[in-house]
Amino acid sequence: MSAAAALSPAPARSFDRKLITPLVLGAILNPVNSSMLAVALVPIAATFHARPAETAWLVSGLYLATATGQPVAGRLVDRYGARTLYLAGAALVGIAGLIGTFASSLGMLVAARVLLGFGTCAGYPAAMYLIRRSGVAKPGGVLTALSVSAQTVVVIGPTVGGLLIGAAGWRTLFAVNIPLALLCLVLGGLILPRSAPAENLGRLDYLGIGLFAGTLTTLMLFLLGPTVGHLWLLALCVVLAAGFARRELRLADPFLDLRVFGGNGPLIVTYLRTLLAMTISYAYLYGFTQWLEAGRGLSPSHAGLILLPMSLVAIAVSSITGRRAEFRGKLLVGAVGQLLACALILLLDSTSAIWIPVLISLICGVPQGLNSLANQNAVYFQADPDRMGAAAGLLRTFAYLGAMVSSAATGAFFDHGADTPGLHHLAVFLIVVASLLLLVVLADRSLRRLGTAPAGNLTFAKGPDSCRSPRSTPRPPS
Repeated sequence: MSAAAALSPAPARSFDRKLITPLVLGAILNPVNSSMLAVALVPIAATFHARPAETAWLVSGLYLATATGQPVAGRLVDRYGARTLYLAGAALVGIAGLIGTFASSLGMLVAARVLLGFGTCAGYPAAMYLIRRSGVAKPGGVLTALSVSAQTVVVIGPTVGGLLIGAAGWRTLFAVNIPLALLCLVLGGLILPRSAPAENLGRLDYLGIGLFAGTLTTLMLFLLGPTVGHLWLLALCVVLAAGFARRELRLADPFLDLRVFGGNGPLIVTYLRTLLAMTISYAYLYGFTQWLEAGRGLSPSHAGLILLPMSLVAIAVSSITGRRAEFRGKLLVGAVGQLLACALILLLDSTSAIWIPVLISLICGVPQGLNSLANQNAVYFQADPDRMGAAAGLLRTFAYLGAMVSSAATGAFFDHGADTPGLHHLAVFLIVVASLLLLVVLADRSLRRLGTAPAGNLTFAKGPDSCRSPRSTPRPPS
């Protein structure tokens, strides 16, 4: 085959729309379990007589497992195809739902959340893999459906969770995973295409996976308690990270090809933006919701309803802007919106009128509908097509790192309860994070050109302003 033929764009294809339902269902399993728990932390703490620092493990356990497992699942999807990993993940979700429904201790609940984290790892990388391999020239509609569904679940989750708790108790939040998992198994088994493993598969890099998992685990454990006494965890994280980098750079077929990821500056910046944006989003979802219940005195149902305007705005914003190729404008509006919302939180106290948190919820809906969608679509255009599963998994890893940072901040500022002074300290921290996010968006000049060429026809070298010839083009479905 000639060089010109190798570099020519793949013919445009239409996406098989019957895949959308199982892919969306698999991708929302994690946001379902992330968002609904926000209004359950207080009643769970009351059931098991636990402090906020202890119930924080229900959040951290899921994200620790998922942040570690997402790139692993993504790499396995790249090697073996989407269907097998999708079905295995769905089975784990069902098992975890059973454990959580009948848990008799906080420890069992944490174990169920960890298992949920691993089980929900495969859905999103599998979806991005199949969309990328379909060869769709303009995937905006499909990617928007994927993002809008996840965002919708995130923002309506607290409302639905509050209603479920009011109707049948917090255990229903674990029980809902059982029918969802069964539905994924049935639809995935019937609809998802079988695919042959990638050619010339070598031995899976188990040591690299272990070093990667150890690096993330020690980092997140340090973030849960960032004290002088825990600095040894940070030191161990650095040692493990160095060992991971050394091994991956020496292997011909590594778990994560750092030469590819490290040479793609715009993709790294997208991961950084995701970390900063999700730190704010999850701090609002968990920290602000806890304050509404413990500091403002609202019930879980009412706290969930306060967040409902955010869901409506986010859905509308994502739906309206999803097909537009503009990236920089969306991210600028998202960063400014988060900065404004965090500043308004400083006005709240235990006697504040309800319309103020409702207004904050409305404002938060705008960045909620813009940031995740823009960053997800950026990865689609920036990532190496042959490693789309791993790249998508890493995007989620950085999102969960943001969740861990927010969890650590919430635990630190709410150490003596979710009171108003703690909320204000949390808001100041988030203002700093939002300001950094705004600076990162302003500095990234590659965003102006992103999406102007079909996916696969543009990749980036070591700086955000240097482009080079494409490595490959989208492949047809396996």
